[in-house]
Amino acid sequence: MTHHFEHNCEVLVVGTGPAGLVAALAMAQAGMATVAVGPAIDPARDTRTTALFTGSVALLKNLGLGALLCPAMVPMTGLRLIDDTGGIWRAPEVLFRAGELGLTEFGINIDNAALNTALLAAAHAQDGLQLVEGTVGSDFQSDDKGVTVKLGSGDTISARLIVGADGRGSLCRREAGIEASTSPYPQSAVATRFHHTRPHDGISSEFHRPAGPLTTVPLTGLESSLVWVETPEEARRLMALDEPAFIHALDHRLQGLLGAVTSIGPRASFPLTRMTADRLGARRIALIGEAAHVIPPIGAQGLNLGLRDIATLVELVTRARSLGADIGGDAILKAYDTERRGDVATRATMVDTLNRSLISDFLPLHLVRGAGLHALNTIPWLRRLVMREGLHPSGRMPALMRT
Repeated sequence: MTHHFEHNCEVLVVGTGPAGLVAALAMAQAGMATVAVGPAIDPARDTRTTALFTGSVALLKNLGLGALLCPAMVPMTGLRLIDDTGGIWRAPEVLFRAGELGLTEFGINIDNAALNTALLAAAHAQDGLQLVEGTVGSDFQSDDKGVTVKLGSGDTISARLIVGADGRGSLCRREAGIEASTSPYPQSAVATRFHHTRPHDGISSEFHRPAGPLTTVPLTGLESSLVWVETPEEARRLMALDEPAFIHALDHRLQGLLGAVTSIGPRASFPLTRMTADRLGARRIALIGEAAHVIPPIGAQGLNLGLRDIATLVELVTRARSLGADIGGDAILKAYDTERRGDVATRATMVDTLNRSLISDFLPLHLVRGAGLHALNTIPWLRRLVMREGLHPSGRMPALMRT
């Protein structure tokens, strides 16, 4: 006879990717009895890397992950923008240096495998946090006391608040009755990592090209990660090339910036799309990360946005709990939506505008973009403003992201 268990907790996190594990750790460390549910994780399977800005790095360190992660963190000390559109007027190359803001670095680049391994180890060791391997079924039951979900195993979990960290096809978003507006781009990205002969000097480089940006981000030693945006047909062609042919194509695109490309890692490809949930919370469910917003991999905004979601939500929930208020109630979810909507909309629009200015045939748009790069090169206060806004939005910084 099978025995089904009933778990009771304050916060249930659905999804155990990086955003889900960070949310679960943060909630448990804030004193919430927390359960995180997701499929089994093999950290080594994820060969991608993630660029994290200073606030995101501070959040991970504030959660006690510094010692685990520091050996795997590669500092990003500069950002180079290169006009490779082949237009009639070539904008000047722009190089932002962290030192201009009095910082040693803009942030770090880290292997997802190292990040996932550290998060998993910390989650297993965290008091007040239980990891449950499994899947969540549809038909969440919620009332004014809490919400109950049934797992694939037949067990049930009841919580005051659900944090939906279950990605772009989010079940939590559907169960909350939240619509999302999605628009695909006529582009796909090819992601990999490669070794090269010339040092990157901690500088991330972004080539602005008519098909979309090609970005290199520093890794340890003479290695960088690559996100190469192309038309879907060209991305398919690049994926089908053998290693020598791909290296030749990449060498041509990088124009000798990092010397010669000597080897590449596994390649992955994915279509570019933009998605924003109409609201970030309803029916005791708060959405974070890609359950709430998906933007193209331009300007390294993805996980950084998700970590700001988490820091904001944890702060609101902790305050509500200390006041004896309902941590999953409408007031909290409305406050969360209000606090995050501006940042999410600004980042999505910023990335969308840059991307569309590259792939558009509209000449005045190219001239405006070129003039913008020229201004960034010559006006110091504008450079500093753009750098600061790029790292984190102006306004209040959640406590978890402060150093």
